[in-house]
Parts: sequence; C-alpha cells; structure tokens
Amino acid sequence: MTKDNHRQQFPALANKAYFNYGGQGPLPEPALDAIYQAYKRVQLGGPFSGEVGAWVAQEAMLTRRAIASELAVPPETIALTEDVTVGCNIALWGIDWKAGDHLLLSDCEHPGIVASVMELQRRFNIEVSVCPLAATLNEGDAVAVIANALQPNTRLLVISHILWNTGQVLPLAEIVKVCHEPPLTPPCQGGGQEDFPLIQGEGQEELSLIQGEKQEELPANNSKVRVLVDAAQSVGVLPLNLIESGVDFYAFTGHKWWCGPEGLGGLYVSAEALADLHPVFIGWRGIVTDANAKVLGWKPGSQRYEIATSAYPLYAGLRSAIALQHEWGTIEERYAEICRLSKYLWERLSELSDVECLRKSAPEAGLVSFRLMNKMPHNKLVNLLEKQGIMVRTILNPDCVRACVHYFTTEAEIDKLVGAIAIAKFSFE
Repeated sequence: MTKDNHRQQFPALANKAYFNYGGQGPLPEPALDAIYQAYKRVQLGGPFSGEVGAWVAQEAMLTRRAIASELAVPPETIALTEDVTVGCNIALWGIDWKAGDHLLLSDCEHPGIVASVMELQRRFNIEVSVCPLAATLNEGDAVAVIANALQPNTRLLVISHILWNTGQVLPLAEIVKVCHEPPLTPPCQGGGQEDFPLIQGEGQEELSLIQGEKQEELPANNSKVRVLVDAAQSVGVLPLNLIESGVDFYAFTGHKWWCGPEGLGGLYVSAEALADLHPVFIGWRGIVTDANAKVLGWKPGSQRYEIATSAYPLYAGLRSAIALQHEWGTIEERYAEICRLSKYLWERLSELSDVECLRKSAPEAGLVSFRLMNKMPHNKLVNLLEKQGIMVRTILNPDCVRACVHYFTTEAEIDKLVGAIAIAKFSFE
C-alpha cells in the first residue's frame, strides 16, 4: 500500500499536519467502523445475554493474541487494561512492599508514575531514589548509571523504554541483565543517583531520598531486581521481543503509536514475575469460581489482573488498527521509516538558527524534542502552530517542544512544520 493511500484511511490527517502521535494517534476509518459494528452487534444480540457473553470472551482472546504477536510473547502473559498508567499501577501496587525496600526510577518518568511512587513511599515507608538518565541523552552510559544506582535492598526499577520527553531509546535487554544479574559486590553508592525530591511544588509532599550512610547498614538482597517498563512510546514503534529482553513488567497502550482507540491498553507480566505480583484491582474477570459462586482463586496467567466490565467493542478497533499497519509494511520496515523521517525533521530543525534540538545526533525513534533560542515561550509557538493546522506539544521538563513523526508522516508535512517555525519568530519579535 502506498503512503498516500494509507494516509487516506485516517480522517484526522485530511486537514492538518499531525505531530502528536506520542500523545494520541489518529484512529483509522476501518477501526472506527469495527468499533461501530461491534457496538451494534452487542445491542442486536442483547447486551447481557449468553450469546454476547461468549462473543466478549472470544473478542478478548483474539485481542490478547493480536497484542502478544506484536510483542513476541504468549497470549496468557497479557492483561487487557485501559492504558499505560493502569498497567504501571498494577505492577507498582501488586508487589508485597516492606518498609526499607528500595525502588529506583529515572529522572525522565511521567508525572503520573512519579506520583504513584510517592504514594507507595508514604504508605509503605519504602526508600526511593532517582538515577539521572536525562544526562545520558548525548553522552554517557545509561546502563552504567542504573547499575551504579542499584542497592542491596532494591526490589524494583521503573524506567521507560523510550523516554517520553527526549525520545532517547534505552537498551532494555542490557538494563534487565544488570538488574537480574547484579554484581557480587554492590557498586559504590552516591555517585550514580540524584539526591533531590522527585516532585517539588507547593502543596505536594516531597520524596525524601535515602543517604549513603543508611544504605550501607542494609542487608544484602539476593533476589532479582524486577524491571517495570513504561512502554507508552515504544509499542508500535520498536520491533519487540519481550521474552528475549527478559523484562518483568511492560505496560503499554493502544491509542498512541498503534493508532487504536483510547481506553484500551495492556500489561505484560513475565511467567517468572507472575508469582511475585498480586492482583490489586480485583473483579470477576480475574477470578475463578465454582458452581455456587464460591471464589476458588485467580485466573491463570495475566488475566488475573483484569477487573470487570469494559468497553469490549474497542477490542475490535485495536485489532483493526494493528492489522492496518501491517498492510503498509513489517514492524522493521515501519521503524526504519520512522527513523528516516525523524532524521529528516532533526536535520531541518538544525538548520534554523533559533532552534536547538535536544539530541546532538539523529533520533532513534519518532520523538524529536527542540528548544527555541529566541526567548519565544514554547506554549506560544504551539498555540500559533495549531491555528495553522500543525499539531505539536510542549514538554515541561525539560522545557521544550516535542514533535512526533510516524511512518506515514510525509516530508511535505515536515517542511510545513519547519517553515512555520521559521516564520513564527517574526510574530514574536
């Protein structure tokens, strides 16, 4: 399928230059139709009927299979959720935390995840520290930074596969290996992590980070450090094989780079990590009962983390959106096109004297973040561009503008964006 024909499947692309795939992808027409037809079938069959109940179970199974195929994992390792944040919270709260346990996260995580970690610390008196991955965008070793920040009492590392603010792609398999196979002698503490609160601001509790003296008093923990990944920006972009990566928990959504409907995502839980993760949100979809409705236990596999009634017609919409992407090319071909177009945008932006790209080399994914050097407020630029039908967004930390390109983005769209940015400075001056 040609790119022009492919783009015609997306109504949202008809009248705008869209660069917000990292926030929400446009829903293709076939997915819209699949959702409508599914809702219609539910009503014609009777929303609460045996026929529709069997159909819902079949739809869930097909959707887990479709997702599992994209991630190269068994379907039983997939729990259907609403979005990335729900998946991350299942993993964060399902661990049997004890006072003094240590959680490590990076300084590039989404505020929604940071806030959850803050509440974990308050409720369970766990210790939290932050490793400075932002500084490794253009130089440095992200794996070494994480390894240096691990402690004998670390139980969980929380990172993103692709950092949502800068677009940096982390070497997931290498990071997991460091966490699952820690060195016999713990690394020297104090040089590999920032010593500051996670969230600052009036009316917000600050996370107190542990100090070096206190770390040395803790007994060694010989168990593996589990790895939770926020995969909001990687699913639908990177070729993935989660089994090979060894990752424990991988939370993702369908409404960003897969261009599926909002309200449907998932959580991968490895077979090994399953026993350590208890269900937190509990409902009838995740339990097994006998003929008298007596609860016998959990469903096998990751289905135990599913809760209750959902918008089931979205399942057909997500499968349709995923299938449409395969009509254009393989995930390897799509990723190569994303990288080619990201490089083109990065090069064009680098030509502008008043623009500084955060990355000093071509991006490795579809997120291109840049700063204005003429003191024009970034939100002013974003608002000005939107009035011209060009959609980008601001990022607050670091203070920048983020433009996202997908495999079906065109050079003409990129030229339009760059041209509008070049002209925008005259509006500011």
